[in-house]
Amino acid sequence: MSGPTTEQTPETDPAPKPAVTTISFARGAPSTDIVDVQGLKEAAVAAFDADPAGMTGYGTAIGYVPLRRWIAGQHGVPEDHVLVTNGSMQADAFLFDELVTPGSAVVTERPTYDRTLLGLRNRGANVHLVTLQEDGIDVDEVEALLRGGVRPVLAHVIPNFQNPAGYTLSLEKRHRLLELAREFGFVLFEDDPYVDVRFSGEPLPRMLELDGGADSTTVVYACSFSKTVCPGIRVGYLVGPPALIDRIRVRATNTYIAPNMVAQGTVHQFVTGPRFAGALETVKSALAERVGLLDRALREHLPQATFRRPDGGYFLWVTLPAGEGHDVRRITKEAAARGVAIVPGTDFLLEGGENAFRLAYSAVQPGDVDEGVRRLAEAIEAARS
Repeated sequence: MSGPTTEQTPETDPAPKPAVTTISFARGAPSTDIVDVQGLKEAAVAAFDADPAGMTGYGTAIGYVPLRRWIAGQHGVPEDHVLVTNGSMQADAFLFDELVTPGSAVVTERPTYDRTLLGLRNRGANVHLVTLQEDGIDVDEVEALLRGGVRPVLAHVIPNFQNPAGYTLSLEKRHRLLELAREFGFVLFEDDPYVDVRFSGEPLPRMLELDGGADSTTVVYACSFSKTVCPGIRVGYLVGPPALIDRIRVRATNTYIAPNMVAQGTVHQFVTGPRFAGALETVKSALAERVGLLDRALREHLPQATFRRPDGGYFLWVTLPAGEGHDVRRITKEAAARGVAIVPGTDFLLEGGENAFRLAYSAVQPGDVDEGVRRLAEAIEAARS
């Protein structure tokens, strides 16, 4: 007879461990439970009922005309100041294609949205990243660049609940940026997709409004319905001087003839209908709850981290103490092994960010926030060792 073996029989094998559920702080998108799916279904039906020809035809490069008219009214500008696009990233791309050529100087915040950096670098821009403070871009640093001889074609600023930091540009800095843009003759690109998801504090005027709205020649404004309606709708827009908007219209025509009329018609019915105000309040209430839970969890599990709790938007920027050997790439890997997804700070910078990361709280269920941060704290400790 053979001797005893260390191998276990199937009857005595331990049960497999359950898979760890991933908690994602990575994607800046709302969870489905806070999207008014029923309202969007009704809006789509209403759009086809109200304008079947508009929904099924090509349309024009300026976008769905009734939505364009509504947007113009919201901003107090004539319709020829507005172009509606397939998402605000398409609007950004059209503006960059119009203004940025290889070697063009462009000012952005440091850190800034990774897709903005990618789009500018792909066009050969000479990107000048300017320190982002808790009250917005460092305008003294911007002024020093300008007086030192830098002549940007545009400055890109996300004024409200900035991606990735969640910071908001102060009123004083809004005025100073406008003064610098007028003095040195560059376009101030106000990229503002989060403005309507403020859940605390008082709203600030847009720089477009401060520059005179319909009379503005300095500001080009971009916004999106991804954060107020839903990301899948892919509708954004530009507001700017008519001559510039018309040149971009030609680019749009040559790119896709016309944007998605069904999506834009659905958005128009939704934002002008009875459900939009309540749907937006649902989103803001959910975001407020989640950022409160995230604030509490970070203070408990990562007391060494620094961050500023935002008054709106989707994102929060976390910085770990410098000089303690933190490597966000290792942290990201260790977090993934524990079922937590984050975005490393290095993605939002040309250099640096090894001790920082972005947390998006919009898609995390309230009951998962504390557990996600607890796992993240374990990952940070594991990465250090």
